[in-house]
Amino acid sequence: MSSKMCGSTGAEVRSVRWIIDGNNVMGAGADGWWNDPAGAAAELTQRIALWCRKHESDRVLLVFDGRPVAQVAVLAGGNLEVEFAPARKRDAADDLIVTRVEELFVEPELTVVTSDKGLVGRLPPGVAVRSSGSFRRAELALGR
Repeated sequence: MSSKMCGSTGAEVRSVRWIIDGNNVMGAGADGWWNDPAGAAAELTQRIALWCRKHESDRVLLVFDGRPVAQVAVLAGGNLEVEFAPARKRDAADDLIVTRVEELFVEPELTVVTSDKGLVGRLPPGVAVRSSGSFRRAELALGR
């Protein structure tokens, strides 16, 4: 999918639909996120929200495990959606991501951000995958 950005020279800008495995991206960093998972989710969401502002033509769905966290939900808006996996079972977020990918796979520029090999194995052939560590370092400027 492509679009013309307001104020651009008319050149086409490639837009990407991202589905991000939030817990997996947090887990890709050894920064003590496990001591305060809700706070870490809020910090990650804030960083992704800032990143979204720089990538206005892209659309992002950020998925977390567990119950909704208010300080995370309020950061959604614009081109950033946040969803929490509703079920209290192992791989609930993976199930939600697979469902969303199946709904959105008609979009040619769909990329899933995860390093979860089990999840990657469940994605339809042809879906682009970017590792969580690579996304953290390159897009969010977060170290290992």
